[in-house]
Amino acid sequence: MELMGCGTALVTPFRKDGGVDEPALHALVNWQIEHGIDFLVPCGTTGEASTLTEAEWLRAVEVVVAAAAGRVPVFAGCTHNATHEAVSKARKLAQIHGLTGILTANPYYNRPGQEGQYQHFKAVAEAVDLPVLLYNIPGRTGANLEPTTVLRLAELPNVIGIKESSGNLAQITELLTTAPRNFKVFAGDDGVALPVISLGGSGLISVASNAIPGQMSRMVGAAMENDWMSARRINRHFYRLMQAHFWEPNPAPIKAVLSMLGKCEDVLRLPMVPVSAATRRKLECMVGELGLLVGVPGTGEDLRMF
Repeated sequence: MELMGCGTALVTPFRKDGGVDEPALHALVNWQIEHGIDFLVPCGTTGEASTLTEAEWLRAVEVVVAAAAGRVPVFAGCTHNATHEAVSKARKLAQIHGLTGILTANPYYNRPGQEGQYQHFKAVAEAVDLPVLLYNIPGRTGANLEPTTVLRLAELPNVIGIKESSGNLAQITELLTTAPRNFKVFAGDDGVALPVISLGGSGLISVASNAIPGQMSRMVGAAMENDWMSARRINRHFYRLMQAHFWEPNPAPIKAVLSMLGKCEDVLRLPMVPVSAATRRKLECMVGELGLLVGVPGTGEDLRMF
């Protein structure tokens, strides 16, 4: 299956006692696929991977792969700031039958330069036969992966693309205009999906699609098909919600919204905490105004104009 379109950076649902809620995760995967999501990315930033034990992380990926059952690609988060640990994690993921590939972010905290990042990503990619998506998210990791380094990494046979979350459109444009045509560049932020796709991007890896999978997949699909009138209409309608998911540190707002929709408990792991009461009230107001509570558990999917 060609990787393109709208992928969801899945949350990891937790039970009230703090354990991973496997039934909720399984149900979330099915709901995503049934509403048109093109691929899934478990155990990334939105999936609170940094707070999962190794056993929980591997099990969460197994649950997503099993629930997806080959219907869509699954790229699992695989990030560590020590290269040997990232390599070890990648090799463990490679043992999961049915996993499509891995998503691996800049080494955090160390703040390596371009050569350090190149050597890190190269070691991870060469450790497995799986396709590898790079993940540039300098706001979280303190390191920016520059286009010239991405181009070097693109020469590795299994480095197939990048999730670009720098927010720097000039940098993303440079990458899109210089990378090989078969190299995938995905917007890593909902708010810049349309600009990135218009410049030649392959789609979006979305936070908002956890809660509005049908609407986000239709928006991205319309943009990919050059139906910009439809894409802009959907973007305009839901842009406030896309931005609201970052009123407080991700994934607290999206988990609050998902709890309103009955998809999971509003439980996070420290040091992440649920949104404040004031933010929750604003989110509730917005979800209601957008009509997403109409027909729950369908979450407003009867609003076909979106």
